[in-house]
Order: sequence, then structure tokens, then C-alpha cells
Amino acid sequence: MLDMLADSIVKFFLHTGIFNFDIYQLLFLAIGIVLIYLAVVKRIEPLLLTGIGTGMVLANIPMAGLASPPTTLFQTNTTGLAGITLNDLVNGGAGPLFILYYIFIQTELVPLFIFLGLGALTDFRPLIAQPYTFILGAAAQLGVFVAMLGTLLLGFHLNEAASIGIIGGADGPTTIYTTIKLAPYILGPTALAAYTYMSLVPIIQPPIIRLLPKKHRAVRMKPPRQVHPLEALMFPILLMVVATIFVPKATPLIGMLALGNLFRESGITEVVERLSKTAANEFMNILTILLTITVGSTMSMDMVRFFSKQMGITIHEFLLKFAIIFIWGLLAFAFSTIGGVIFGEIMYFATKGKVNPIIGAAGVSAVPMSARVCQREAQRIDPTNFILMNAMGPNVAGVIGTATAAGIYIDFVQRFYGWT
Repeated sequence: MLDMLADSIVKFFLHTGIFNFDIYQLLFLAIGIVLIYLAVVKRIEPLLLTGIGTGMVLANIPMAGLASPPTTLFQTNTTGLAGITLNDLVNGGAGPLFILYYIFIQTELVPLFIFLGLGALTDFRPLIAQPYTFILGAAAQLGVFVAMLGTLLLGFHLNEAASIGIIGGADGPTTIYTTIKLAPYILGPTALAAYTYMSLVPIIQPPIIRLLPKKHRAVRMKPPRQVHPLEALMFPILLMVVATIFVPKATPLIGMLALGNLFRESGITEVVERLSKTAANEFMNILTILLTITVGSTMSMDMVRFFSKQMGITIHEFLLKFAIIFIWGLLAFAFSTIGGVIFGEIMYFATKGKVNPIIGAAGVSAVPMSARVCQREAQRIDPTNFILMNAMGPNVAGVIGTATAAGIYIDFVQRFYGWT
């Protein structure tokens, strides 16, 4: 009797997660816990890192299978989720986090709806009042192109390089949308890199900004002019029409951004105002929870095995690609900041010292984090200097710039290289 009891206890423990970890699961689990620590204890972007870290932890619990693809997918399908239905996933034993990934990420729904919420949250008036800041938003896309070229030289395929390059825009939803369109098997590394560096804006950007001469960083700028309500109302309409005509592949992103902003600016009735508040608050919060947990779950060993099989490489080779993607994501973000700052300096000289070049760093899409960093850096020199609203111009221009760059990449890769 005692032998049977002892044998049962041993078997029980052998079938717990404690005895079934592999080294990679422990690594991902540790990264997830670090992200949660940074979010909860250090207060570094808790809105993003709490969900991402939790998703990584849950997806890497051995034998739980929360992010496991259906077994039939490994046996019969080598082209990813093409032709797979939700019913196939449920009947095939897919984990709940994998099903969430399929419904909300693979179908591109969450990134698009987040652009709707972002439009409802964004005030484009600083950009309308300072149209020259469009140039700074464009200049801050430098890292998008540098990273693409750099990863091409390292042997990545063009569709992969384009997906990695878009990280330089510091826009998580755009990175996810582009990667799903072009290289869904590297979604985990690209999405994690994009959101990690978005959350580290206050750490990455200041050293680059401080390379500017102190005198230039001390420049005081006039507050942006008051924008007429009709201008603010017409802007999303013109943006939707003009941007999408020139770059049709950017239509889903730009269109949803414009629609959300149209809700915001046309709040002349109770109905539209209610839609605007819902898109900017409750809906956006739900989307953020779904997105961050799902993004975190893509960095699980179950998902890594699935994606590495799609790529025809070993798990070790996939993880090496992950490391390279993470490094190039940082470089892309740094080059984007450098591009914005350089054009900020050009504007400083072109306007004879009327433009503070710091605001060029806000040209990346991390709204409003980059603008706040610019404000803090200006106040390091002069505590009474307020350039936040000036920095918001290039900051929101960066959102449009990154979405446009994504549309160009998607169109070019799909048109000329046949990736769909």
C-alpha cells in the first residue's frame, strides 16, 4: 500500500511543470517576469509591459498548453494558418492563447481597431498649426529604412527585412500589421521588440538628444497657433483621401486613424461624442489587454516550434534570428531618433534659431511618450521652457509617417516579390 502511494506521489510530481521545463521555457519565463517587474515596480509603461510579461509567463508554463498550436497543424500544414478555420483550431486542440492570436492578430483586427482608438485619442491640432513638422515626422522614419537595408545585408529575406525595419517607427500596432502581412512567422520577435523599445523611450532617446549643443536645446518656441474647429474637422477627411490615394496599401491603418479622429472632432451630437469616448477609453482598454497578452504569448516555446517549422529552420536558428531582430529593433529606433534630431538641427539653422531641434526626436510614433521626453530634456536646460505642444506636432506626424511607410513596404514586397 505504501509503495503504491509513494509511486503515485512520484508520478504526480513527474507530471507537474516543475519536472518538465526546458531551458528555453525558463528563459522566456524569466524575461516575462522581468517585464512584469519593470511594469509594476519600476512603473515603466505598465499599460504595455504588464500584459506582455503576463502573456509570456502563462504561455511558457510547461504542460499547460495555453499557446500550443493544434497538433494537426504540425502534421498536415507547412504554410502557417492559410486555409485554417477557427473550427479546425478548436477541434485540433489549440490552446486558448493561440486561438486569441488567430482571431485578433492573424486577422489583423486588433491593430486596425487600435488605430481607431488612437485616432479618437489624438489631437492633430499641433500638427495642423505647424505643418512644417510633417518633415520631422518623415525624417524620423530613417531607422525604418536603415534597419531594412541592414537586415537584408545579414541575409534576411525582403519580407522579413521590411517587417523588422518598421520597428524603427516605434509603433507597435503598425509593426504587427506589417509583419502579419509580410512575415507572420517572426511576429513574436518583431512585436516584442517594438513594444519593448516603445516602453524604453525615456531611456533610449535622452542620450541622443543630449548630443545637441546646449544652446540649441535651450531655444524657446512660440506656442502653436489656435486651430479653427473647421480645420480640425477637415484634417482627418483630407488625410483619409490624400494619403490613401497615394499609398493604397496604407488605407486600413490611415482610414481607421482618420475615422477615430473624425469621431473626436465631430462631436456635435451626443451620438458621435459617445462613439468617440468609447473608442478612446473602454474599447481601447479592451484592445490593449487582448493585444498585450497575445503578443506576449507569441514568445512561447510552442509558438517558436510552430514558427520555426514554417521557416524550415531549427529552434536554435530561430532564436538566433530573434536576437538579431531585437538588436536591429534597437538600432532602428536609435536611427529614427537620430534622423529626427538631424532635421531638427537643419530647421534650427534654417529658421535662424526659432526651432528647438529637440522636437525632431518626437518624430517617432511613440505618442505621447516621445513628446514628453522632449519636454523633459528641454527643461533640463531651462525649467521654465515648455515645448510639449510643439513636440506633439512631429509626434503625431510620426504616426502618419510610419503607417505610410508600412503601406509602401507592403505594396512593394507584395507587388514585386509575390509575398501575400
